[in-house]
Amino acid sequence: MKPVKREAGRTPLTRRLVVPGGRDGRRMLVVAVIDKIGTGLWAGASTLYFIYVAHLSVGQIGTLLGVSGVLGIAGPPLAGRLADRFPVTRLLVVAQLVRGVALLALLTTHAFLPLMLYSALGALPDRASGVLTKLFAARVAGPHRIRYQAIQRTAVNIGWAVGGSGAAAVLTVGTTAAYQTLLLANVASYAVIAVLTLRCAEPRSPGRVVAAQGAPADGPTVPEGTTSAPPPDLTESPDSAKRPNPWRDRRYLAFTGTEVWLFLDDSVLQVGFPLWIVHATTAPVGLAPLVLVVNSLLVVALQVPLSRFADTSSAARRLLLPLSAAFLTGGTALAASTLGGPWFATTAVLVAAIAFTLAEILHSLSSWELSIALAPGDAQGAYLGVHGLAQSAQRSLGPVVVGAAVGAGPLAWPVLGASLVATCLLQHRLVRPSGAKAAPVVKAARDGGRRKPEAGRTGDADRTADAGRTADGT
Repeated sequence: MKPVKREAGRTPLTRRLVVPGGRDGRRMLVVAVIDKIGTGLWAGASTLYFIYVAHLSVGQIGTLLGVSGVLGIAGPPLAGRLADRFPVTRLLVVAQLVRGVALLALLTTHAFLPLMLYSALGALPDRASGVLTKLFAARVAGPHRIRYQAIQRTAVNIGWAVGGSGAAAVLTVGTTAAYQTLLLANVASYAVIAVLTLRCAEPRSPGRVVAAQGAPADGPTVPEGTTSAPPPDLTESPDSAKRPNPWRDRRYLAFTGTEVWLFLDDSVLQVGFPLWIVHATTAPVGLAPLVLVVNSLLVVALQVPLSRFADTSSAARRLLLPLSAAFLTGGTALAASTLGGPWFATTAVLVAAIAFTLAEILHSLSSWELSIALAPGDAQGAYLGVHGLAQSAQRSLGPVVVGAAVGAGPLAWPVLGASLVATCLLQHRLVRPSGAKAAPVVKAARDGGRRKPEAGRTGDADRTADAGRTADGT
């Protein structure tokens, strides 16, 4: 009997079902799902809570959310800087507990100023936890980080859907007790994920030397091929004072600047579609929530399969071209949705929703890989913290830009799409390989953190990712 030959480049089904990162990777995946279930329970009810329970005015709610958003911007860079110096799992636990305490404090008062203070204090660890989770995933999954991120985003969307459905069911009651129940359920989710995170081992960090007692200072203390270590003594590397500074890295800052604009798909889907459907098209109003359902279903269905197209930084860079096409298609379809009757408008809006959802998926893949590949290993936390500012800034800037596009009329959408195409092409040029020859980050970490100041920088981003693929055999 002749052996069955596998097609070159295909991954066996059993391999595709494995979650990268081992037990800790799976445990953190559960943490992400529980976190989003709790957030989904509260997110849809929070504004209504401030209106019907705290009796705040629309102006006060806007101010409260605005102040919270501004303070939250400081979360990513602060978390990234701390993560280069302290265990990321412990920082995650602190962030989760602070989020819970700040949310619980809302029950103690209905006064505007204390509510604004507690909301703002909760926004800081909320934004910080996103960067810390990304760092943990990058470290525990190693060369499989893109696949892990894809699985995580799929699970997170499921968590959001479960939480949102639960909130909708509870809010049919509409009493003060119902709102308080949703808030307490979210607080409970923070407590649960804090306990689960404490059970995760600290993944090996390229920015610190893991030195066990009695081990030679220059020898690796973690067996090759593992992704996390037992709880060791963590000491700063000799070159810690000379770590690269992301605020002085013009290339990384420019990359982060382009990311602010490319994250606009979030505001377009969350804010732009509902406003446009209601104010500019003949499509039924009920299409607005359907757009978000389509978005969630496509992310769940496509995020993991498409992750194989971004498993190296060169592949992630190539995704910027189809990403630009998706943005332009979405903008053109939204403009066309004003030209016909209800059926034509509905079809055009759904085409636009599919295009912007594909843009969201493609951008999440390229952004994740490039933000890590462009960061030096010994300052990974600080760099990813700066990159986290892009999404925070978009959350403040995006609704304003999208609102202006809705007010300007149909031609604004192709113009916005063209600007996103230009941004994709600019980023495509920014992240092109520089040709510098530097040791891969994985090797630098294995060598005990002793590396030249430019080791692991962008010039070798492709070689770093490719080295991971070779080791994995995929």
